[in-house]
Amino acid sequence: MNKFSRLFLSGLSTSLLLALSYVASASVVITGTRVIYPSDAREVSVKLSNKGKKPVLIQSWLDDGDVKAKPETIHVPFILTPPINRVEPDKSQTLRISYTGKPLSADRESIYWLNVLEIPAKNPLLKDSNLLQMAFRSRIKFFFRPVGLKGNANDAAQEIVWKRKGQQLIANNPTPYYISLTSIVINDKNTEADTIAPFSEASFTAAANPGDKIKVNYINDYGASISVDAQVN
Repeated sequence: MNKFSRLFLSGLSTSLLLALSYVASASVVITGTRVIYPSDAREVSVKLSNKGKKPVLIQSWLDDGDVKAKPETIHVPFILTPPINRVEPDKSQTLRISYTGKPLSADRESIYWLNVLEIPAKNPLLKDSNLLQMAFRSRIKFFFRPVGLKGNANDAAQEIVWKRKGQQLIANNPTPYYISLTSIVINDKNTEADTIAPFSEASFTAAANPGDKIKVNYINDYGASISVDAQVN
């Protein structure tokens, strides 16, 4: 990251700490709720749109899972351009992301996160006040998907094997895909759930017995919320 980028973030942090109050109004919309990067693609693009009435400054970067990591300390096998840009009202900007070729797992997906930080233009009416227009940060999942993986990512949730272990409900993901669960419903009781990594397990504190029917809610590649029925083994 260049000197301007570092100063930009440093100045932003200082301003936020000194603020006594703020004016909040998010304007930037990301097209899609996740990004899929097929391993054989030259690049992928993400559209950002300014739906507000004022220009905004946008900084974008990828991270590998640490939400607190500073952009200048992050090393990921992707190049994102432009990292910083200004978007006028009712205009859009396309981010282009390309893979550097650094070896990643070929038998399963890898997950990263796309960050979009929106800085509203300074309001001249706030010049002599303690008000500060807040920055807004959006963060969405970014999946690197090797070509040739078995099965279909959108059907992966149906492959989960559910079993009881003590007081825990165990979900085993036998697929090479990340499964973005949102919740599971057992006996009309809703339990929050999270993403399950490829070839791994996740546990939930939920009262379930072998033979119980459960409803599994998850998000597919298109950002749609899907429900499937399953049974505890």
